[in-house]
Amino acid sequence: MDETQLLDTQRAFDSVAADYDGPRGNNELIQRMRLTLWDTVGHTFPAGSRLLDLGCGTGIDAAEFARRGYDVVATDWSPQMVERTRARANEHGLTARVKAVHVGVHQLDRLDDTFDGIYSNFGPLNCAPDLGAVAAECARLLRPGGTLVFSVIGRICPWELGYYTLKGRFKRAAVRAARGATAVGMNRHTIWTYYYLPREFYRAFASHFSLESYRALSLFMPPPYLVDVYRRHRAGYERMGRLDDRLGALPLLRDMGDHFLIVMRRR
Repeated sequence: MDETQLLDTQRAFDSVAADYDGPRGNNELIQRMRLTLWDTVGHTFPAGSRLLDLGCGTGIDAAEFARRGYDVVATDWSPQMVERTRARANEHGLTARVKAVHVGVHQLDRLDDTFDGIYSNFGPLNCAPDLGAVAAECARLLRPGGTLVFSVIGRICPWELGYYTLKGRFKRAAVRAARGATAVGMNRHTIWTYYYLPREFYRAFASHFSLESYRALSLFMPPPYLVDVYRRHRAGYERMGRLDDRLGALPLLRDMGDHFLIVMRRR
């Protein structure tokens, strides 16, 4: 991934920052996955911990953790998203606990601080040009024994494969099979994205971190961009969501899903 592609991704997220809290960035299916990360962070770190948010978006996660008593440094490559996070913190009286800074996941060397934990939600790390460099910087920024909690876009999404295959959109169905940076359209812009299997993702972190756990997110539930499908049959899909909760951490099943949630501890 080169500088031009990084700027493409930045412009894409800048272009949607103003309305990203709506259906594009925070519908019911997104919120369901978001709650899983919130619960994991809540069980992993005691209140008062210092957390680093990689790819904070509009600051929904940072604000929630600040309300729970955490101190959060929220970072994003999109300056418009950083401004939205600052505005959210100010609106809710959280500026003492949320510091938003314009730093991309490829610029963590610009931070000079120590954290108890680092989290990232909904795939900012899929846009990192060098995942090994991110891992090294995370190890530098974390205290010994500190923990990473990341939600990452997966390579195998059965819903996506089935949905687009049935529509005859075979190229779209296979987009996650691509290797290297893949162009994904959003709001007439391009996001350059890498897709990962959980173990494939972990390999970049293995030198510095031990793998604690990982699980599928939105395996039986539709992915968030199919929220209209979900809304037409809400009760049935909620039952499928309970299968996500019960079975999403099982071997084989945990390697699939729209996203996966991975927890790693610094050696």
